[in-house]
Amino acid sequence: MLRKIFLPTILLVLAYGFWISPNFKEISAGVAIFLFGMISLEQGFRAFTGGLLENLLRRTTDKYWKSLSFGIVTTTFMQSSSLVSVITISFLSAGLISLAGGIGIIFGANLGTTTGAWLVAGFGLKVKISAYAMPMIVFGVILIFQKSKELKGIGYVLSGLGFLFLGIHHMKEGFEAFNDTLDLKAYAITGYPGVFLFALLGLAATVIMQSSHATLVLIITALAAGQITYENGLALAIGANIGTTVTAIIGALSSNVEGRRLAGAHLIFNLTTAAIAIALIYQLTHIVDIVSEWLGIEADNYALKLAVFHTIFNAVGVIVMTPFINPMVGFLERVIQPKIRSRAQARYLHGASIEFAETAIEAVRKETLHLYDNAFEIIATGMRLKPASLTEDDIDLSAIKAAPLPPAIDMRELYSENVKDLYSEIIDYVSRAQTSLTPDQNEELFALRAAGQDIVEAIKSISHLERNLNRYLISPNPAIRKEYETIRMQLVSVLHTLAMVREHGDDSALLLSLDSLKMDIAESHHQLNTTVDRLIRHHHITAKMATSLMNDTNYARDAANKLIEMGGLLFSTGDSSTRSAERSLSLEDHEIGEALSEQTPENNP
Repeated sequence: MLRKIFLPTILLVLAYGFWISPNFKEISAGVAIFLFGMISLEQGFRAFTGGLLENLLRRTTDKYWKSLSFGIVTTTFMQSSSLVSVITISFLSAGLISLAGGIGIIFGANLGTTTGAWLVAGFGLKVKISAYAMPMIVFGVILIFQKSKELKGIGYVLSGLGFLFLGIHHMKEGFEAFNDTLDLKAYAITGYPGVFLFALLGLAATVIMQSSHATLVLIITALAAGQITYENGLALAIGANIGTTVTAIIGALSSNVEGRRLAGAHLIFNLTTAAIAIALIYQLTHIVDIVSEWLGIEADNYALKLAVFHTIFNAVGVIVMTPFINPMVGFLERVIQPKIRSRAQARYLHGASIEFAETAIEAVRKETLHLYDNAFEIIATGMRLKPASLTEDDIDLSAIKAAPLPPAIDMRELYSENVKDLYSEIIDYVSRAQTSLTPDQNEELFALRAAGQDIVEAIKSISHLERNLNRYLISPNPAIRKEYETIRMQLVSVLHTLAMVREHGDDSALLLSLDSLKMDIAESHHQLNTTVDRLIRHHHITAKMATSLMNDTNYARDAANKLIEMGGLLFSTGDSSTRSAERSLSLEDHEIGEALSEQTPENNP
């Protein structure tokens, strides 16, 4: 309801402002152009997040000072704390970085965003930057129309910078024109009432524009034109700092619990920093005067002094909050609990994780592992086994054979409840994610989707086998009972090996040992006809039993091969090139067939 009222109200206020004041129109146009420049700049930098930025982020979160530095440097370079926040939430949602590492990045981003105020106050107001804006926009638009992703990215960055400069120019011109018709300083409020009121105005402006950068530029240009007092400008800057958390909160709405916790940390940090800045505003102002004098900033250059203030109070916030990062993590983990999800619901396929290639791939990998966990239990239980017994390092096959059979289950029902919908969500996510990926990244994503398909087909093969398995495992005929027990134990070996490979996924030798298992299965199947002929010839089994045995051995072989194929795709923990190399080393079906042919002795004439 509020959203429906909010937009028309803003539009009506702007229309009324345009009608009564052309200067207000110029300032508003400047803000709009500046915001469009921010969007273009963000779009441009997104073109370069296809690996470099993500790999850098992954390596810079193991220590607090590294994650803090990453936040400072990237925000300074990209001039978008929002983009840094979105990337960080995306990585948190995919489980690629820790919450403490994400908090460090957010702290750094708050410091990095202060450089924007320095650039505008120190350069943007002293130089006719509109002269630089036009060529940047022209060259940028030309590059945007190129096919190359990198050229498009450069084009968006150039045009974004051009629109930023143009927006600053129009805001500056608008406020300077106001001097002839209206003096906004007449509405200044001194003391703490003014601090609180203008902090709220700064917060509201940032929430409306969704950019603390735009609010700061507006404040600096108004200060430079003498339209607001220095004290009220400082309060507006404090409010803008609080308002910027709204962007992080909105980004976290489509995220998982870790993303929401990071938004909570961002809110705590900015509220604490704002409270310190408001409580000590006059002491901080005195410190700003000392620092400004030391830096050679003129006493009446309030725009640059605002930049100094903005940097100092954010730095104070980082210094104060750094010792409390671990307690903050503990508090957020207690307060913000994950939503209770059924086993069939996706855990990692969030809107936040689809934003960037690396996190989209990692989200699909983790969700496919979740799919396998569900399938593992269904397959093990369908084979009349206890899943927990298959995950131990050393298993005793004789003990498993001798153990009482657990109750039979309906595999088809469990498949519908715990696998089918989850697999459908993975397929839908992959189809949406692949549109913005490189060919190599698409190949990785398709490999993960293939692993999911292997899991589903393995369940279906086992479900075909299940009915006869339940019948013949308790058959009074020892021959058929033995053959079905052999099938069951072969699948035990597959499931146990996969459990070990998953636990030690960084062991390439163990991963490649799946080929040996595939060879054993192929050899066993190769000998099936001989075994069946012998059992029928000696009247140990009937022809009907033989038919069931041959069909079910095929189902078991297909399920085992699908699971082994899936394990080779899914369980490696190396990077994409390592996983690709390991896949290339695994044996293909025709190579296994050739190896078996070489082992088979030729018939004597």
